[in-house]
Amino acid sequence: MSYICLLLSGAALLINGLGLLGRVPARDSGFFNLAIGALQLGIALLIASTGGTGAATSAAGIVLFGLTYLYVGLSSVAGLGSAGVGWFCGFVAVLALGFAATSAARDPLTSVLWLSWAVLWTLFFLLLARGAARLTSVTAWSAILVGTCSTVLPAALGLTGVWPTDVTAVIISAVVLGVLYAVAATVGARPVQPVAAPRTPVTA
Repeated sequence: MSYICLLLSGAALLINGLGLLGRVPARDSGFFNLAIGALQLGIALLIASTGGTGAATSAAGIVLFGLTYLYVGLSSVAGLGSAGVGWFCGFVAVLALGFAATSAARDPLTSVLWLSWAVLWTLFFLLLARGAARLTSVTAWSAILVGTCSTVLPAALGLTGVWPTDVTAVIISAVVLGVLYAVAATVGARPVQPVAAPRTPVTA
């Protein structure tokens, strides 16, 4: 996946996590998601136009992220319900497992990242499609902690030409992401005052 798109995803997940915590208004995050989603879809088209199996795979992954943010942005700005984007997140979570499986042998770090995103998008699905409001804070902190770390840090490594491939680095990455999920679950377990019902979703 394009490292630029990873940076954009990190920014979107940070804003959406803060939105779930009531720190960013739904309309503000909605327009931000529209911009990020449009940019990612444009980049995906450019990558796909270069041809090759690797380019197609990378573009497909970017499209899943880009459509998520675009869908969230439209839902927030237009005041739509959350069920549609929630079920789409469930669809993305399943595909993320497939990407994790197919990249395990070739690029184990990417496989670990896809697994972490599968968990995150599953939380979005449970919150938005299944109405699990009790997961609002956990999902928000997961987006802020896991979402940003699993996108921005790999992007920085890729842009600097330092992409770890050894087993030790992969294991450390998996442990760190697991710990971040544990922290998100712990912090998110504290009762929070909901700002608004997820009628106009601000996550994904």
